[in-house]
Amino acid sequence: MSKETPDTKRRLNAFKKRIPEYKVNPVLFCKEMLNFTPDDWQAEVLMDIAANPRVSVRSGQGVGKTGLEATIALWFLSCFPYPKVVCTAPTRQQLHDVLWAEISKWQDKSPILKTILKWTKTKIYMRNYEERWFATARTATKPENMAGFHEDYMLFIVDEASGIEDRIMETILGTLSGPYNKLLMCSNPTRTSGVFYDSHNRDRADYHTHKVSCLNSTRTSKENIAMLKRKYGEGSDLWRVRVEGEFPRGESDTFIALEVAEFAKNDVRFESIGHKLIVGVDVARFGDDETTIYGQIGGKVVKSHFHHKQDTMTTTGRVLRLVDDIKTERPEVDEVEIRVDDSGIGGAVTDRLNEINDEKGLGYTIIGVNNGSSAEDQHYGNLGSEMWGHIKELLEENMSNYMLGVPGVLELPDDEKLVTQLTSRKWRMGSNGKIYLERKEDMKKRGLQSPDRADGLVLAFANIIVDSGFSFG
Repeated sequence: MSKETPDTKRRLNAFKKRIPEYKVNPVLFCKEMLNFTPDDWQAEVLMDIAANPRVSVRSGQGVGKTGLEATIALWFLSCFPYPKVVCTAPTRQQLHDVLWAEISKWQDKSPILKTILKWTKTKIYMRNYEERWFATARTATKPENMAGFHEDYMLFIVDEASGIEDRIMETILGTLSGPYNKLLMCSNPTRTSGVFYDSHNRDRADYHTHKVSCLNSTRTSKENIAMLKRKYGEGSDLWRVRVEGEFPRGESDTFIALEVAEFAKNDVRFESIGHKLIVGVDVARFGDDETTIYGQIGGKVVKSHFHHKQDTMTTTGRVLRLVDDIKTERPEVDEVEIRVDDSGIGGAVTDRLNEINDEKGLGYTIIGVNNGSSAEDQHYGNLGSEMWGHIKELLEENMSNYMLGVPGVLELPDDEKLVTQLTSRKWRMGSNGKIYLERKEDMKKRGLQSPDRADGLVLAFANIIVDSGFSFG
């Protein structure tokens, strides 16, 4: 270590005393050690990476993601014992000229970090601990560049993660096996496939995810945004990727767009008002599947329940208990409608609910729904696809209403698993010109779970009427 003056020793001692707090609060580290006050979204990411193993950020251009990555690298390297920080990007230019240079810039702003850390063109290390306490830059050109790292405290920072091949990302994921191993991925969302895309879609329950739009950033060039709007137009894939931080539509054949589901979860807020309770019940068919029950009033879920590996009589009891609990909490409820997926073993739940309803004179409306039956809307190939189509319309209506200053119509609960299921299912056009949703069997072949929560929610919110099946009216 370089020669220490009395003032340097005082600063170092003060820093060491603050390390326990810095470990859990990297925002404080940034403010005190780097003289950097993060934007709100940067602060959220900083706190997320401190508390969670995997964080993924999709953003427009110029919002400050490279600076964020640099400060996180320095935080981890400075505050944890014998860490390994691996920084990577698809190209040497992006890694060395952009990210690595940014780390050097922020280190240079801190007298303490200039004292304790040594920066080189490929490595930053704790002085006197070069072999075991370091950050390194490795271009993501082949899997072996990412292999061979093992430490209790390890952090991979993947810049422009959307452009890195799956086989390389899989090597990184396989390396992160320690108790305090972490992954931060940041990228413009340029592709609708791969590990980065999956982290915001099918695998989002395993990640803490963030979306950052240039429209909400004080750091972005408004002139450049205006130019992109004139040249490509709002709604174009280039606008979505570079400005809004959204994935392009071009490659995607998913039925419900991620952005409308996220909007319903994050931005739609209204009071649940009404006297009618509608309950949707999707009954699990297999051991790994999940029975889901949603109760909604006025376009908002008021209570839900999930369980595995329970018989149909237990499921029936759970449905009635959920109804009783809601009626206790909401005495204004005077009408109850229960919709059950009547396919397969769900029929037993429908039958038992009807028996209890008659025996006790409950006055509930019990509806058995067969997803494979005919649709009323000629554009859909079956009732199940048509019901999902109605939910898709409601979610899109939310965003249209927002632009007009009108309240939303469907508020989704804060449930990443639900959002993943709603936005992972694909669709196809049949030879008869009708729309069909992807079969659950085909979803499982893609490595996805059965969309049980999504199906339960669809049952609770779709416009189903007793006499003629399904209706938009």
